[in-house]
Order: sequence, then structure tokens, then C-alpha cells
Amino acid sequence: MILNWKESRAARKFFRSRSSILALLVISAYLAIAIVILVPEMYFDFRSWQDKDYTPPKNYGFINLEQTEGRVGTKNMPGFFLKPEPEKRLQHCEQLLEIVDRALKKPDPQTALAEIDFGTLKVADLPQPELKTLVDQGWKTFDSLATSANLNEAPEQLSKLAELEQIVNQLYPPPTGWKGVWRSFEMLLGTDRQGRSIMLRAIYSIKVAMQIGIVTALFAVLFGGFLGVAAGFFGGWVDHLVIWLYTTFSSIPNLVLLVLLAYMFTGTTWDGTLIPVYVAFGLTFWIGPCRVLRGETLKIKELEYVQAATAMGCGRVYIMLRHIIPNTAHLLLINFSLLFIGAIKSEVILSFLGLGVKRGPSWGIMISQSGSEVINSFFWQIGAATAFMFGLVLAFNIVSDALQDAFDPRHQ
Repeated sequence: MILNWKESRAARKFFRSRSSILALLVISAYLAIAIVILVPEMYFDFRSWQDKDYTPPKNYGFINLEQTEGRVGTKNMPGFFLKPEPEKRLQHCEQLLEIVDRALKKPDPQTALAEIDFGTLKVADLPQPELKTLVDQGWKTFDSLATSANLNEAPEQLSKLAELEQIVNQLYPPPTGWKGVWRSFEMLLGTDRQGRSIMLRAIYSIKVAMQIGIVTALFAVLFGGFLGVAAGFFGGWVDHLVIWLYTTFSSIPNLVLLVLLAYMFTGTTWDGTLIPVYVAFGLTFWIGPCRVLRGETLKIKELEYVQAATAMGCGRVYIMLRHIIPNTAHLLLINFSLLFIGAIKSEVILSFLGLGVKRGPSWGIMISQSGSEVINSFFWQIGAATAFMFGLVLAFNIVSDALQDAFDPRHQ
């Protein structure tokens, strides 16, 4: 069956489109990243569920939830290894000096220093007196710079700022080897206002987007498609019931219904999981496929080969499974790609309103959290979330258009 499909004229037309092939490659890359993140996460969640005392390793998998929530640097550092303004560089040095200074003043400095964690960036393994000397030198240099009204207009102060940064680098030596490569990767898009890696959060959000898109679109297409085919083929009270269902649901504004369904799970055991999102999207997105499949079934069941099968005494269920559903499969595929896009966009809206994803990062949460950053002209977080989402949505749009051109008879 798959070989026959690949040799069909519609399939050949689809695969002749270079843009659709490129879009499929982009989607495959997103899907591969989601699988690489999801599989280890599911494995260790299962282990934890089996053994309540089991603690997963800290840095398991490619990217895990703990890595996305941990600090990798000071707040609002720009990406692409760009140097911030001198004032921002001075604040960066001040924060790093203060962290080590505070640790050295605690009753157990050794433990406090070991707890300082910026991802792969660690405090230098030096004797405490040497660390104290470096911190004192750093504060002395910082005090001379803090009195400057404008560092940009004082070239001699910029040289002192470079000296301060060298002291900080001695306190936090940059990692080398593979750790250095990973450090560059996690700082590629800078940090948010809590010092978390924007790159890691944006990539981890791919897993969330693919989960929501696939589960929602698959449920909506199968459930809505089944109701649509049944309504169009059997007619009578089945058709009236299905029409009443989707007319009732479609009379409620889509966004209002999404918010209502998501809010119903607030305070329940499922609050904080993706289940409220699945339910909210699944109970609203099935209407489109249901209408489309019902209309197509009404047309197909009047065709000659269906009438001939009926005259030969074939059962209604057999006709539906053998003739109706296979000839509407292309519509299921097209609607799946369209609903996948709608699910991702709706997740961003719900998460922005605080009713979507609540545990872990997502593109909607990143956009929501970047509000105060945009006011301060820091666009790295909102730009990263938008760019990653744009790439996936654009790829699915191209594939959806290509599928319609290839398989929809009205586009032949």
C-alpha cells in the first residue's frame, strides 16, 4: 500500500516540490530534537515512578528540565558572544564578585563555594586565601570604576574594566575542551532575567511544542474524522447528532472555550501537566476535520463504485472502511498539518495568559516572561522563541500547501 502511494501521481507531484522537501527536512530536525529530549526524560520519569527513592542523574540526556531552569550566567546577557555596554559589563563583574565574596564569608566557605553553579562555569579551584585576594583586588578596581559617571567617555576607565574582567576570569576560569564547546552553546543566545540559558530553553520548548502539536492534531483528526465520516455515511439521527455537537461547540468563541477548558483543571492533580492543554485543544480542534470529512463523505457515497458495492450486498461498515475512509485519507493528512500549526499558536496564547504550560519552558512562557525585558530593549528571549516557532510553523505551512496541491482534486 505504501509503495502504491509513493508511485501515485499525487505523491510524485508532492516530492517534486523542492520547498516541500526542505520543509520536511526542517520538520524532521525538530522532531529528532524532540525525541532526543523526550526519550531519556520518559525513561527517568518511569524509574522515579517505580522507585520513589530513585534520584535521576543531574545532567542526563541532551537537554533536561533541570538544565533549562538552572543559572548559567548573570541576567540579560546578549547572545552571539556580543559584548554588552560597559555599564552592563561592570554590573556583570559586580554580581560575580558578590557571589564569591558572600560564599567566602559563610561559616563553611568550602561548601558554599562548591554550591556555586553556573552550568559548566565553576569557581576556580584555588586556596581560599588566594580567592579572597582576588576578590579584594576586584572590589578595589570596581570601586574606582563605580565613581565614573560614564564609562564610554573615559578610555582610561575601559582599561580598568578590562583588568576587572581578567580578575573575574581568574575567579571563574572559562572551561576548555567539550565543556568549553557546551559553554559556548548554552550562551549562544544569551541569558534571561534569571540568568538561565535562552538557547537551552528555546530548544527544550521544541519538545513541548511537538508533544502538544502531535497529540492534539492526532486526536482531533481521528475523533473529528470518525464523527464526520459516520455522520455523512449513515445520515439520519447520527448526522443530526453530530451536526448539533459541532454547531454547539462552534457557537462558542474558540479562545473563550480554550481558556474555559484549561481553567477547569486549575487546582486539580493534573494542574501543571500538559493534560489540560491536550483536553482544551482536543475538544475544540475536532470541529474542522469533522465538517470537512462529513462533506467529502456525502459526495463519495453517491459515486458509482460505492453504489455498485451497495448493490452487490456489501455491508455498510465494509463500504465505509474499504471505500470511504481510504478516499478521505488525504484530507486527514492535510487537516493534521493545519491543526498542528493551530495547536502551537494556541499554546503560545494560553501560556501567555498563564493557563497553558506551567512546568518547564515553552515558547509561550518565554514570550510572556520577556515583557519586562522588551521594555529595557532586551529582545533576545522573545526573538529566540519567535524564531524557533516561526521556523516550525513555516515548515508546516509549506507542507500543508504542498499536500493540498498534490492530493486535493480541487487543486489539480
